[in-house]
Amino acid sequence: MVAGLDEKLEPIYQDVLRRNPGETEFHQAVREVLESLGPVLVRYPEFAEHKIIQRICEPERQIIFRVPWQDDQGHTHINRAFRVEFNSALGPYKGGMRFHPSVYLGIIKFLGFEQIFKNALTGLPIGGGKGGSDFDPKGRSDAEIMRFCQSLMTELYRYLGEHTDVPAGDIGVGQREIGYLFGQYKRITNRYESGVLTGKGLDWGGSRARTEATGYGTVFFLEEMLKARSKSLVGKTCVVSGSGNVAIYAIEKIRELGGKVIACSDSNGVILDEKGIDLELLKEIKEIERRRVKVYVERRPGSTYVEDGVIWDIPCDVALPCATQNELTGKDARTLVANGCIAVAEGANMPTTPEGVRIFLDAGVAFGPGKAANAGGVSTSALEMQQNASRDSWSFEHTEERLREIMVNIHRTCYETADEFGQPGNYVVGANTAGFLKVGRAMVAMGLI
Repeated sequence: MVAGLDEKLEPIYQDVLRRNPGETEFHQAVREVLESLGPVLVRYPEFAEHKIIQRICEPERQIIFRVPWQDDQGHTHINRAFRVEFNSALGPYKGGMRFHPSVYLGIIKFLGFEQIFKNALTGLPIGGGKGGSDFDPKGRSDAEIMRFCQSLMTELYRYLGEHTDVPAGDIGVGQREIGYLFGQYKRITNRYESGVLTGKGLDWGGSRARTEATGYGTVFFLEEMLKARSKSLVGKTCVVSGSGNVAIYAIEKIRELGGKVIACSDSNGVILDEKGIDLELLKEIKEIERRRVKVYVERRPGSTYVEDGVIWDIPCDVALPCATQNELTGKDARTLVANGCIAVAEGANMPTTPEGVRIFLDAGVAFGPGKAANAGGVSTSALEMQQNASRDSWSFEHTEERLREIMVNIHRTCYETADEFGQPGNYVVGANTAGFLKVGRAMVAMGLI
């Protein structure tokens, strides 16, 4: 059961609403964390005394700027870009850059706020931040994307540094975009500061397993949730929303651990393959050809495609929302529960609505919130920072093993913290409380800064 908002926290939440009008995703993310913190303030009154919650809810720095660039026809375009440096109590700001038309300040603040606690849970010395732009890379040439990235970095570079703020990729920002951003940073600063961006290519400072990390990590967390209930992935039927990096590599790891993924999706529709998704074909379509998932059914006999379909209507044992925020509603959650779903792990950031979360918890479904379950991506980004700092390069196997250790530790921390605060098995309470305690203690120790 999800707790309501404690009376001591209601004024804080109302102040967040007043100070950040219209930023609905940010409001949702803040409330979801605050709902877990009533018992924390009872046990640790010093957090209220030092106004730690109010300080965490206000970013340390918000940067908004225009990005002018020219397309291949010589036409000028103006986009808006953001970098929200939210909290550096545990280390330099760390979080991705998102290029998507839906990006506005409220999206970036919600993502940055989530990142504070996610990064704290990894146990690595990184703070929370996020950035992005309303630029849409779809349909743009490499030259256009390069010009946009160079223009963006011409402004952003002055706020970055391996000890200050270290961006990575996110939706719309992959290795190509990171390359263009890093090249412009190097050009302007005259420094080969490889630790200033993560998600780089393997030939120039990148980490093996970074591409796979978020999807793999989500499945490692899922595996631990099932183990805690004396179950395993072997023989389980799974559905995974999305078909980007997170979804593809979640599908890959589920298959390795004995599960069967029968459906995935993109923003246009859903593919269903009762025999199990052909991962090699999916990778060819999405990673090499960069086409929509509906192409899959043309090459895979027996599979079906439903335009504008709802993937959560497909009966399954395990569901992994790996696409975008608020994609899994209360109605979807009720359908999944009615169809016998036993576990949900969030590969995306806040993909389940508050009503959906309540339904899963009330029904006893093992529910892994994104700030815990999808922390594998940022964990491996931090491992990339370690390798860059030591001028080292690790094998795929070593990096994956480090990733697994981190995800197992995150699960243990969330599980034990939930139990300690009287909510056994509630990973939402466990993740929010454990992340907050780590950041809050550091802020108290550092004084009023």
